[in-house]
Amino acid sequence: MKPRILAGLIGAGIQASRTPALHEQEGDAQGLRYLYRLIDLEPLHLDVNALPDLLQAAQQMHFTGLNITYPCKQAILPLLDELSDEARGIGAVNTVVFKDGKRIGHNTDCLGFAEGFRRNLNDVARQRVVQMGAGGAGAAVAHALLAEGVEQLCIFDVDPSRARELVDNLAQRFGTGRAQVGGDLENGMAEADGLVNTTPMGMAKLPGTPVPPALLRPQLWVAEIVYFPLETELLRNARALGCRTLDGGNMAVFQAVKAFELFSGEVPDANRMLAHFQSMNT
Repeated sequence: MKPRILAGLIGAGIQASRTPALHEQEGDAQGLRYLYRLIDLEPLHLDVNALPDLLQAAQQMHFTGLNITYPCKQAILPLLDELSDEARGIGAVNTVVFKDGKRIGHNTDCLGFAEGFRRNLNDVARQRVVQMGAGGAGAAVAHALLAEGVEQLCIFDVDPSRARELVDNLAQRFGTGRAQVGGDLENGMAEADGLVNTTPMGMAKLPGTPVPPALLRPQLWVAEIVYFPLETELLRNARALGCRTLDGGNMAVFQAVKAFELFSGEVPDANRMLAHFQSMNT
């Protein structure tokens, strides 16, 4: 008998998330009873301090697992019993599986970004890359970029100490010198082959662009993890110049592919999930 899956997503301002539909439709295609619920902190008037209660409630109601998004990917770490090697190395969790009374944290963002990058930007230059943002998603993307061969990653964050923490974390896995804290954005952009935005800037609820349009140029490739809207202001500016681009839908889909497998034990059809995501954006 196939398992019944009850999953959810904890985050703030997530009403527009495509994740529930992605999981439920793939569950339908596999003949699973698969329910996926949003646990949105904003309408509930909650913040990250509610995480202990929310996790306990989900366990008591026999949830199979939870996805975790902004702003909870790092705040959840102390509340978990075990971490996968990837989640421990990255220092952020986006997927929690409840198993045998334990809360096991995973990170599928890293794999998700890497898969989209390989499929769409596999042949780009990667000597120097600028990354905006050093939060939970930023940590996963930075690990993916260095694993995919970026030689020098320059990380900017509104909180320089957070950028420094991420650079120190990356040095443990990849050696010192491959990642550095960004100082002068204008100089960094002038020397860069690529730009990656891992901040929430560009979301429908947080419009704008993390980098002044004047710093973009046609030779640059530009990747985004925001997917609502799919074409952020940053991507629109980059495409107008003729830049190669990667939208945030790729990471959204491919992290969900792995999360589906962790929740259900079944191997999902990645191309079917990608096609379903694309059909929701037409």
